[in-house]
Amino acid sequence: MTLVQLRHFLSLADTGSFTRSAQALHLTQPALSRSIRALEATLGGPLFDRVGRRSELTHFGRELLEQAR
Repeated sequence: MTLVQLRHFLSLADTGSFTRSAQALHLTQPALSRSIRALEATLGGPLFDRVGRRSELTHFGRELLEQAR
């Protein structure tokens, strides 16, 4: 896990939207998606449930959010 990935995770957790987070971070949406997928692979589980255009934290994601903040 890198600090950049953690920053991406926190932004996505706050907005719930890959599009809005990517815009706020000055990234493309695919770049943000790759970063989150890499973080999920490193940690060994999904951090977000992708529900339509909204992304909601999983239980695992909520645990990471508590530790990250």
